[in-house]
Formats: sequence, structure tokens, C-alpha cells
Amino acid sequence: MASNCENVLNSLSVPTEDPQSNQSTALECRSAFNDKAKVVGLYGVPGSGKTFLLDQLKEELGQEHFAFYEGSKMIARLVPGGLDVFQKLEEQERVHWRQLAIDAIGKECADSGRVAVVAGHFMFWPEEKEAGQPVHTRNDLDTFTHILYLDVPAELVAQRCLNDIARSRPSASINHIRKWQQAEKAQLRHLCYHHSILFSLVSPHPTLRNEVLLNNVSTLLRDFRYHTEERNLSRAQSRMDDALVIGHGQLETVLVMDADRTLSAQDSGVLFWKMVSNSQQSGDEERRLKMLFSSPLGYSYTAFRQAALLYEETADDDEFHALCEEVALSVTMYPEFVSLLQLVAEQEHVGAVVVTCGLRRVWEKVLEREGLAKTVKVIGGGRIGDGLVVTAAVKAAMVARLRDTHHMNVWAFGDSVLDLPMLSKADQAIVVVGEEQTRSKTMDAAVLSAVDNDGLSAKQALLPSNASPRLDTTKLPLIQLTDPVFIDSILCHHSQHGHQGQHGQYGQRSPPGRLLVLHATKRNAAKLLMTPMRDAAVAGPVLREAHRRVGWYLATEFLGEMIGVEEHPIPHVQGHQTSGYRLCHEKTTSIVALMRGGEAMAFGVNEAFPSAMFVHATRPEDIEPFHLLQQHTVVLVDSVVNSGKTIVNFVQHIHGLHATIHIVVVAGVVQAQSVSEGLAQAFAGHSNFSLIALRLSDNKFTGRGTTDTGNRLFNTTDLS
Repeated sequence: MASNCENVLNSLSVPTEDPQSNQSTALECRSAFNDKAKVVGLYGVPGSGKTFLLDQLKEELGQEHFAFYEGSKMIARLVPGGLDVFQKLEEQERVHWRQLAIDAIGKECADSGRVAVVAGHFMFWPEEKEAGQPVHTRNDLDTFTHILYLDVPAELVAQRCLNDIARSRPSASINHIRKWQQAEKAQLRHLCYHHSILFSLVSPHPTLRNEVLLNNVSTLLRDFRYHTEERNLSRAQSRMDDALVIGHGQLETVLVMDADRTLSAQDSGVLFWKMVSNSQQSGDEERRLKMLFSSPLGYSYTAFRQAALLYEETADDDEFHALCEEVALSVTMYPEFVSLLQLVAEQEHVGAVVVTCGLRRVWEKVLEREGLAKTVKVIGGGRIGDGLVVTAAVKAAMVARLRDTHHMNVWAFGDSVLDLPMLSKADQAIVVVGEEQTRSKTMDAAVLSAVDNDGLSAKQALLPSNASPRLDTTKLPLIQLTDPVFIDSILCHHSQHGHQGQHGQYGQRSPPGRLLVLHATKRNAAKLLMTPMRDAAVAGPVLREAHRRVGWYLATEFLGEMIGVEEHPIPHVQGHQTSGYRLCHEKTTSIVALMRGGEAMAFGVNEAFPSAMFVHATRPEDIEPFHLLQQHTVVLVDSVVNSGKTIVNFVQHIHGLHATIHIVVVAGVVQAQSVSEGLAQAFAGHSNFSLIALRLSDNKFTGRGTTDTGNRLFNTTDLS
């Protein structure tokens, strides 16, 4: 049977590295893992100390929350005549009783709610045989949730067997014991990865063997008892709240950043295992994570928990921290991110946090070296003591919590498929694209699918700047992390009346004081739209249509970003219900056309948001209390804002009727000085007032007669 097992092991093809191809299997594994009663197998070759350790654990942990079993004693309890009769049965009958034994343990554990710890054998291997004979069953693989393997030095096992006068064991050479252990470890690790069982080697300390082994195993068992996917997510969210000091009311914007291959070109996990392989003069360790994540576990919660156990079994705490220090010295952050995070550190209303599926300790040291440790916290794992693992789902949930619960404006930065759920939840998503030979090979297809099918709106940053883009720059527009416009869009103050929608584009912002201004002055779209508005030969219906288009553009491009959008159900063309989007509180929004010049543009705004109320106003008093009753937002629309006095009068009147209503001014052209002086002085510190413009102009020209916008719109220039 052992040779058959080995043949199966060797014939299995290596799963693809693409996590999406393993997604359904990983979800099944996750579901099965979470639904199981917790049963921990304690394995090791005869003489490794399983029974002795089991008795120690019983004394250390007690039996209120744990139940302890020896597999052979459970079989003896079930088989009429005990072990003597069992030993005389045919192999098929033995399998039957072994299955009944583990089923009984699983049921007792499920009924009592306790964690079962079961000492047992994986295979027997007399030295004269070419291969060992496995004694595990399919029911074992279906019942166990965790397996701990006592990886005791073969020399110590051989000595124990010689000294054990209470038991009669066949003698075995040290080389045979070592070969037996290697076969068990390899086969168990493979089987565990393919049956959603967490597996770890536990080894005695060279000198303090019993004390350290007992402490390590009891720590793991306590963790196995408490740790669930739900508890993991809760811990991650608490860490996020603590890292950003949520609740102090100062933060408006948060940058959530992946670490490996996002903040640097290196992958700390790859570097870690390479150093372990070098120190142990072996190449096996370097392949460990690759083998894990290419297994049916994929990139599931269980897979990341298994990764933590891999780090756990590799080194003790001191060795692990020393390795992390060494890895951190080999990681160099992109200077563009260092500069950006230094600017963020100077802001009270902007925060940044690194959320990594990799090694928290490494990235804390990297940030410390860059002088950013006090302002940029790291949420991640690595070891069981970290208390959590970070998965793609955890990243997405933390971003969603920041956005929806804490009402933060969230910018997310990532480079891989694991970051896509997080990027999709963020208000603004930046895909970091490294050099082609080192970046993720599966990301192109995944991000294309997310853009085309899932509504992802993202941009890409090339690091280094000469790297080739992903996809085309239409689907994934280019940005530069050092671009002043980009930096300004992050550092400016944001309205707290609604988070910015995922589909919004960052525009140029001119925030004098705390006044929020969005404008498209340097955009090609603005250049095209403003051309007929400035053309002296265009007037009447054609000019009104040009103004309507500008109103629609500003509404969809900026107003939705500033106020936010919300989902609502709509009938799909294929006959089922799907999600559509509309302006947040659209039905409680009043669009006010400032007559005459603002009417055509206001119609364009109304076309984008058809459920909003439409109001004509020539003077502030035309807006009456019933126009504001139970309304959430007022959008004042004018074609041109010169000194800003008209806007100030309207805003003061509206706030006199409704002090807390959110007011957004939408205009075609705004005189720049009116923003930096008049409006900024009047509304500095007002979080419920903001401005959107097609362009800002330094020209102080005020139209009259034939140059007046209102006259041109309605062909009344001759009357002037």
C-alpha cells in the first residue's frame, strides 16, 4: 500500500500557479475547514514521544476544552476482544475499525465542542521492507483539521527505542528511521494540502527538549481552538482601526498599500525562503510557498494559515526575527512611494497603512529604515503569534470598512490578482506595474476581466517609469506618482458628505484653505468642450447645446465623484435584476439654474441626474423653504463665475434657510482670483460647500453686450 501511495503522489500533476484556476477548490476547502469540528492529529514514527507528549498536554491544557485520544486505545475500545483480536484481522477489516475509531472521535468532538487531540500512526515500515505500509484511512483525511508531526532527530528516536523496556519494538537503524520520517513528512504534507488540513512539523529543542516542545505544541493547540476565519477578519479590522486612530475625526483620506512588488520590486517571502535555503544548503525550502499556493488550497484563508505554520516550523522567534532583519536589508522601496508617504506624513487629514499578505516584521523594518515607521503602520502576519493572516478577502473587507463604515476616501495600491478585490472596493485604484520579467504573469487577464466585466475603474503606475504598461492605456490610464496633480488629488481635503465613487477620475484640485475645488482645465475633454463656448460665431441653440454638454460632463465626471454614487436595482436586458448607479441622495437633490446663463448647463446636470428637483432662480430669494425641505444637496449651476459675489449671496441665503445642507457650485468658467480670495474667504472651513468648474481662468474680463454669455445663449445681443 505504501508503494501505491507513493505512485499516486508521483503521478499527480503540479497544479497551475494561477489562483483563479484554483478558486472553486479553495472555496470548497475553506467551507469544509470552517464547518468541521476541530480534530488535531499527532503523528510521528514509533519512539518519537507521542504518548508522553499527549499525557503532558492533558496536564497542561486540561480537559474542559480539549479531549485527548490514543488511536490504538480507541480501536481497542471499539473492537470486541481489543487489540489482540484487531491484530489478527485481515487488512480490509482493520481499515473498517480504524475508520469507525476516527468517526467516533469526530462525533464526540462535535457533540462536546472540545478540540480533539489524537495520537496515531501514519505508516509502519519494517527495515527489511522496501516501502512502508500506510495505516491512515480516507476517514482520517475527512476528519482531521490539523496534523502536527513530531520531527524528532532520528538518533534520539533510536536511543529511546533501545531504552524503552516497557515496549517491544523492532530495532531500526538511524538511517532507516530518518528515511521513514522523510517519507511520512512528504506524504503527509501533500495529503494535507489536498484535503484542507493544516500541517506543521514540531521539533524538540536541542537541550530543553520536553519544556520547549510542550510549550510550542500547547501554544499551537490554543491557537487552533480559537482561530476562525471570522475571528481573523475581526482582528484585522481592529488592527486597521488602531493603526489609523479611527474616531478622532481628523482623517478624511486613507492610502491602503500592498507591500511586496508594490512598494518595492522585491518579494520579501521569496527572499526569506532563499535565505533559509542558503543557510540549510538545500533548495527545498525555497519552493515551499510555491508548492503551497499552487496546491488546491489556492490563496484561501486555509492556505495563508498554512503559510504561517511553515514560517513557524522553520525557525524559533529569535532566528525568525534575525532572518526578517536580513531580508529587510535586501528590500529597497521605490523612491516615488517614499516621497509620497513622506508628504502624507505631514498631513493630519491623510493617513497611510500597509496591508500585506507577506511578512509584517520585514515591512516594519523597511519602513523604519525610511523614517516612516511612526506614520505608516503595517498590518500583516507571518507567525502564529501575529494572531492573523491577511488574505485577498481580508484586504477587500478592510478597504470596504474604511469607505462605508468610517466614510473615508480610500486610495488602494496593488500589483497582483490578490489585490484586485481590494482595488475594486476602493474609491481610487492604482495598479502598480513593475518590470515585465518580474511582475505577476496572471494579472493582465485578471485585471482585464475586472475592468470589462466587474466595473473596475483603475489607473496604472509604472515603476520604474520605463516599464511596459499592462493592457492598453485606455483601459488602464497611466499616472505618475510624482505628478503634482496626482499628489494634490490625494492631499486635498475631501467632502465628508459621501465617499468618492470607484468610477470617478481624479481631476485637478485647487484647495485654497479648506475649500474643495475640482476642475478640468488642462484636460483634453475640457479643451474640446470649451471651444464652442468661446467661439464668437456660435450662439443661440448651438451654444445652449454646448453648455448642456458641459453640464452633463461635469455632473458625470466630477459631481458623482464629489457627492458619491449609490447602487440601486435595475432590470437587465437579459431579463434578470442587476445593479445600476445613481447620485447619492439623487431624489433629495435640488438643481438650481442661475438665470439666464446657468439654465442650459443646468439642463445637462439634470439629464445626468433625472430624479433631482429642478429650480429656476434669478435672485437668492427665488429659492424658498419648500425647495430645501427634506433635501440633502443643492447644486447651483451658472455658466460663468467672476467675482463670486452672486454665489456668496445665494449660498448665504440657502444656509439661512437650511444651515447644514450640502451646496455644490457647478460652473463653466470660474475666475481664479474669485476662488483664491472671495470664495475661499467666505467659505474656508465649510465642509458643506464645494466648487466644480470646467476650467479656471486668470482672465478678469467680464462680458457685456455682445460678449455677455446670457445674451449669446439666447440671441439677445442686439437688445443690448
